Amino acid sequence: MHGPSASRKSFGRESSLALLALLGGNLALAFGPLFVRLADSEAGVGPIASGFWRLALAVPVLLLLARPRDGTGAPRADRRMVLMIAVGGVFFAADLAAWHLGIMQTKLANSTLLGNSASLFFPLYGFLIARHWPSRTQGLALTLALIGSVLLMGRSYELSTRYFVGDLLCLLAGLLYTVYLISIDRARAALAPWPVLALSTIAGTVPMLLFALAIGETVWPESWWPLFGLALFSQLIGQGLLVIAMGHFSPLVVGVAFLTQPVVAAAIGWLAYGEAMAPADLFGAAAIAAAIVLVRRS
Repeated sequence: MHGPSASRKSFGRESSLALLALLGGNLALAFGPLFVRLADSEAGVGPIASGFWRLALAVPVLLLLARPRDGTGAPRADRRMVLMIAVGGVFFAADLAAWHLGIMQTKLANSTLLGNSASLFFPLYGFLIARHWPSRTQGLALTLALIGSVLLMGRSYELSTRYFVGDLLCLLAGLLYTVYLISIDRARAALAPWPVLALSTIAGTVPMLLFALAIGETVWPESWWPLFGLALFSQLIGQGLLVIAMGHFSPLVVGVAFLTQPVVAAAIGWLAYGEAMAPADLFGAAAIAAAIVLVRRS
């Protein structure tokens, strides 16, 4: 793990390409809830089963990307590192199971907001455990991003007994996702991104299938395109770009970038479901954009 002095120095060396990867990964991940619902309505599979196919369909591509190249001198993972990544993959499977179930039992806005609670928990890990202390500007950026997220989602968020179970599942997913991110963050300090993502994806595939079978979900789909879309956008592009970027950024920057997902989710709701955006939504999106600029300039 990077020490405090190393992490402070790294703030000034974060490349524009790494920032684009971080933002592009979050853009792709924001389409996840849409594909989960399409998998239910078009493919006829349950929410956990769609998570299984998200991982399983991505595995062959990730293995190709992760294969060793001769003469690269790429570092190899020791047994302890492999175990840590595998445990992170199991937590990721649990995160997907909880979140996909929650998506089907609450509003899209609720699932996006609570499912991204890692945007708060992961920076806290950076502050307290990894000693990635923020500058004053970065602390302001995180505050501004959180305010923007509340403004963006506050109008459509609804606390209701009808959505209580779904909300709890999405919040649980955010906590489980944080554990996965910590394992990936530690692995990326020493390893290339594709082997890390390939191993964590493989480790999560079997648990996802067992979760789906245990609750009696339909696993074999009637249509494949929503599942290929979910694997492409969420696992290959979304997680792929995120894991690449995590080798360059502190947990604070990653957490702030997560809050771009509600912006994209609001746009998807407007385009796909006719959910109009109010002035508060636009102010919220502007606040999150300003937070990204502040973090980058810091």
